Amino acid sequence: MALAILSVVVFILARATGDPLHLILPMSATKEDYAEARRYLGLDRPYVEQYLSFVGRAVTGDFGMSLRARRPVSELLRERLPNSLSLAAFAMGVSLAIAFPLGVLAAVKKGTGLDRTAQVIAVLGQSLPTFWVAIVLVEFVAGRLQWLPAAGNDGFSSYILPGFTLGWFVVAGMMRLLRSAMLEVLDSEYVKLARVKGVVESKVIWIHALKNALIPVVTFAGIYFSILVTTAIVVETVFAWPGLGRLAYEGISSRDFPVIQAVVLTTAAIVAVVNLGVDCLYAIIDPRIRYAR
Repeated sequence: MALAILSVVVFILARATGDPLHLILPMSATKEDYAEARRYLGLDRPYVEQYLSFVGRAVTGDFGMSLRARRPVSELLRERLPNSLSLAAFAMGVSLAIAFPLGVLAAVKKGTGLDRTAQVIAVLGQSLPTFWVAIVLVEFVAGRLQWLPAAGNDGFSSYILPGFTLGWFVVAGMMRLLRSAMLEVLDSEYVKLARVKGVVESKVIWIHALKNALIPVVTFAGIYFSILVTTAIVVETVFAWPGLGRLAYEGISSRDFPVIQAVVLTTAAIVAVVNLGVDCLYAIIDPRIRYAR
């Protein structure tokens, strides 16, 4: 139902951006040229007929032809989606590797210099605009220092700058959430009981406490993995990364209706699948959670 409503909304909004023929045809085109192009592209049909045709093809995986590239949109998605998924996975992996130890240690060492440093990192990560971080990295790291490539996907080194830019905000949010969850768990009765029984402190923190603090963190990570895949338009545009975000930007800038519709529906499906996966993980993390058959 949600995808059906979304398909109607994106169909209407895509056409509200204007006539794509003004960007496709040359300035010397006549009214007859416009009429012929509309007939050829099927834009002369009533909107209801266009929508029904779009939905009928979309359920079979056929999103039509790109008005700009004159290629099947499904081919463009197959080319771009793996790049977005790999970049999101890299950014999320880096974020988890940084946020987990910092968040846990900030909670354990509450009030110390380490805790204050982690809070500063969190504030900067959530306040600095993504596009500004991306531009600064391109200017200094890729431009002046020439340590890493500034654009494209030419190997592992190309992942570092866009991956860090995407993961910076995730690190900040996840670290703060994990710190709060750990502080609450460390003050619980069963953790105090484990310490009284003489359980090793590292086991209390990294096994007993961390496992019970993971539910909100897993929810956050799942949501932001979807965001990394689906809304990295700014980062992919700045770094010329050939992913879904840049494809969406190209589709919007050229009023390419089929591309816009396909990208939005694909990203909505990704969000739904990730949310389902996160719900299933709850039962693995916390045995008290069971789903009715």
